Amino acid sequence: MSTTTTTRSRATWSMANRVGLVLTLILGLGNVTSVFFPTPDGEVGPPFEVLFADTVLAAVVVIAVIVAWVRGSRLAARIAAGCVILIAISAMPAFFVDVPPAIKALVGAITLVTVLACGLMLAPAKRKA
Repeated sequence: MSTTTTTRSRATWSMANRVGLVLTLILGLGNVTSVFFPTPDGEVGPPFEVLFADTVLAAVVVIAVIVAWVRGSRLAARIAAGCVILIAISAMPAFFVDVPPAIKALVGAITLVTVLACGLMLAPAKRKA
């Protein structure tokens, strides 16, 4: 009887990967408190449910980035990327409602940073032998 064992190779993060992880962590930390700042009555803004979902997703992002960094887990990096992309998608309605141009510019800039962070974080990393 033969037994085969498989070992997962741990990713060794390149500088680009680390920059992507840090940017993703910053984006996650920036959204963790979303639920504590609801849109005032009578003003245009995201509903409480979206803010709550963003807060939960941001908490997952923070945890996943820490796990990815410490354990070299590509899966955790992918989970963080997926969650931060969902957060960015939840901000897209700002382009289609009547909000100040500065808000639209901010949402656009954060979306670009999200794309950059995910691209860097998910770039091929070095593998340990």
